[in-house]
Amino acid sequence: MEVSYPCNEHAPEIVFFDLETTVPKRGGERFWVLEFGAIVVTPHKLSEIESYTTLIRPKDLSVVSVKSSRSDGITRKAIENAPSFEDVADRIFSILNGRVWAGHNIQRFDCVRIKEAFDDINRPAPVPVGIIDSLGVLTEKFGKRAGNMKMATLASYFGLGQQKHRSLDDVRMNLEVLKHCATVLFLESSLPNILHSKWYGSPSVMTRSRSNGKSPCREETSRKSPPTSFGYQRTVPYARGSLGKVTERVKGLLCKAQGQPPLQQLLKHSHSLLR
Repeated sequence: MEVSYPCNEHAPEIVFFDLETTVPKRGGERFWVLEFGAIVVTPHKLSEIESYTTLIRPKDLSVVSVKSSRSDGITRKAIENAPSFEDVADRIFSILNGRVWAGHNIQRFDCVRIKEAFDDINRPAPVPVGIIDSLGVLTEKFGKRAGNMKMATLASYFGLGQQKHRSLDDVRMNLEVLKHCATVLFLESSLPNILHSKWYGSPSVMTRSRSNGKSPCREETSRKSPPTSFGYQRTVPYARGSLGKVTERVKGLLCKAQGQPPLQQLLKHSHSLLR
């Protein structure tokens, strides 16, 4: 019997990439690419099949700081003998073109810088078949439970170490962060009523400030009782504070019912309780 697989066996490979650049100090200055790093993974197993990284020397070395503000950052001395972008353009083109591009905030930053770099040497830029920006995906699917959506913050949240701000290291960290987020979301989808509320916090959960210092109502522990949430309140057919008025109406009805079949009389006049 032939077994068919729903996944596309010929799906394009995914390339996670990252750029390190100069940081403009004044308005009007541009970004210059200082390092390119990428890994190519299979779409269904995420197996790494290729990697590439290179430092890149800009046309003007003066745009690179003599001393980096980061301990393992890129200095002017580190790139003075590095190849120019034109020297590595063919390799970068081959690793990016025709693949799915993935990375953190690549749509607003890295993709733009790649286009600029190829424009500088009058070469056509590589074209992706699709883009996966983990910043947008995680903001929508995972939420800001880890704080801001910076890669360093997400990595710290999962205990993956400190971001090094070097292209190849950051790319591999990006993939690991996605794996961890996907695992959490998968587990939450399996038990949404239990795990999901613990991560996000439910708006119905009563806090000390909302309960005026009183503890929240306790959850039912009986197996026969249906599951209840902390913020559940039973709907009543009268406004709060009107219980006394209802009581007086009941007394009045009972007085009218004296000497008559009580049940029939109570039913006859019960509609007036809810007015």
